[in-house]
Amino acid sequence: MPYPVPIPGSAAARLIDAAMRRFEARGRAGVNVVDVARDAGVTTGSLYHHFGSKDGLYLVIREEMERRMTERMEGAAGAVGAPGREAVAAALRVAYDAAVRFRVARLLSEPPLDPSHDPIAATLEPMAPPGAAPVLAAAWRGALAATAGGLSAERAREGLVWALGGD
Repeated sequence: MPYPVPIPGSAAARLIDAAMRRFEARGRAGVNVVDVARDAGVTTGSLYHHFGSKDGLYLVIREEMERRMTERMEGAAGAVGAPGREAVAAALRVAYDAAVRFRVARLLSEPPLDPSHDPIAATLEPMAPPGAAPVLAAAWRGALAATAGGLSAERAREGLVWALGGD
């Protein structure tokens, strides 16, 4: 069940904002609840009250960002028309650009917490050949990881486009 949109300025909204910045800067493993709570101006108890744990907070953010990416992917693929290489390439380019623009490249480059449920691969499944969706999702995450690691977004995008069979 999706987490309800918090009221702007509320403790939950401040926690989400602070956590997004921390997760993007350090990755999930490099973040601790004390720093997130301090950045949000609340206690760790507030974090646990609203999200249950660091992973609960991470999942709320991750699921929302993946939802935004998959909506964009579906729209880009739909604009192409038929499933296939062109639809996949359009979907992944649009999702890459959105992740960079939203400043969630590192967050989305990390593998899903539940490897049996990958929304990016699931979105690609109907437009790609059998077995290709997880590989394509991994290439997309690789481009995001390269960006998070310091490669310019332009160069990482060029690499992704090339890997997808583009110029």
